[in-house]
Amino acid sequence: MSFADEKIGDIPRHDEEHLSPELDFTPAEEKKLVRKIDLFLLPTIWLMYLLSYIDRTNIGNAKIAGLESDLQLSSGRYSIALVVFFITYVVFEVPSNMLLSKSRPSVYLPVIMILWGVTTCCMAAIQTYHQLVALRIIVGIFEAGFAPGVLLIISSWYKRSEQSKRFAVYISAAILSGAFGGLLAGAITSDLEGAHGIRGWRWLFIVEGAATIGWAIIAHFILLDFPATSPRLTDREKHIAIRRLQLDNVTAKTDHYPDPSHLRALQQALSSWRTWLFTFGYMVIVGSSTLSYFYPTLVKSLGYSANKAQYMTVPIYAVAFVCTAITGYFCDRIPKHRGLVISIWLSSSMICSIIVCCVYGHKARYVLLVLMTAGLWSTNALALSFASSTFGYMRQETRAVSLAFVNAMGNLAQIYGAYLFPMEDSPKYLMGFSVISAMCAFGVCVYLLIHILTRKYPA
Repeated sequence: MSFADEKIGDIPRHDEEHLSPELDFTPAEEKKLVRKIDLFLLPTIWLMYLLSYIDRTNIGNAKIAGLESDLQLSSGRYSIALVVFFITYVVFEVPSNMLLSKSRPSVYLPVIMILWGVTTCCMAAIQTYHQLVALRIIVGIFEAGFAPGVLLIISSWYKRSEQSKRFAVYISAAILSGAFGGLLAGAITSDLEGAHGIRGWRWLFIVEGAATIGWAIIAHFILLDFPATSPRLTDREKHIAIRRLQLDNVTAKTDHYPDPSHLRALQQALSSWRTWLFTFGYMVIVGSSTLSYFYPTLVKSLGYSANKAQYMTVPIYAVAFVCTAITGYFCDRIPKHRGLVISIWLSSSMICSIIVCCVYGHKARYVLLVLMTAGLWSTNALALSFASSTFGYMRQETRAVSLAFVNAMGNLAQIYGAYLFPMEDSPKYLMGFSVISAMCAFGVCVYLLIHILTRKYPA
């Protein structure tokens, strides 16, 4: 049976011609439902992702606040501490989404969030480099299920023309975590330095880990499950949620059709050329975005003190936030041209990266870093919505694997990205910016190809 013939809910697609051409729900009902979905989902996953990204990247803030000297970290050892996180993160993403597709997001996601929050708190007690590596491995295992899980949830609730704005909201949490994380890190590491005999960078892990645990508990009572199974919706709302997705050719999970096995879902996902093209494209974007782990270090290399460098990362993220929001808003109006918009943003980042290799003035480099970051973050959100809407025709289990695979392989690029800016290359970092320039150029080609092929062979 092809995807076009598969049954969605209790209405087989091949019988849809027998349905009344009239909608069985009003636009007012749909609008009210979408507002309710937004209210339950967006603030909850936004704050969850904000805390997730803070816990993932706070090692960069801790590094320049004393962790590097206390644990005697060399550039190579710091890169390893970054890399081990992504190894487990990548390995466990697909299996985690397989479990999520057959469970309740309102339980599964808060549980793994509590676990990585506890692990983050434990990082305050590390005394050796090996303990740091061990805990980063564990954080990677628990965080692996969150991002692909959110991708699946958004793709399971929203129509294709609604997803760019929602993914922009989602990614904005990661962007603002950079700005907020820098402010919070600066305040904690300076104001709590030595409090109760504990160094500021240790307090950083304690405070941020505790915040993660607290919100995870609250999120359990707010987060939605899937359209057919969420107890927070009435039967009428569930019907409308499923039916409106059917009309948009997005497959919704129901209790009326048997789920494919994990192996079958994996085979279907990996046999699609769409999965592979989006994987290559997203690897470019995420690999280039590894730059974010080095913002404090790069800004510090421009002559700022450690605490000043924390605060000077804020404008970088602020500009990226504005550009991502604008891009997400307008791209829902031109969903068939998302590939072109991504290519334009990647071209902009590529040009900035090339110029950085040739210009060494501190102010000029800082401005170029701001512009480059704006392009990379804007493409990140748009690439996810582009992939999610393109995979909409797949059954939920297959879509879960496809989205997790794209996200996992994208994050695989961060493994080599962690080695792009060694301390020995300071202050020019020519190798890192040269590689980013090449990756952006490749990404432009990939997304132009996706744009052409998805228009020629629509799902």
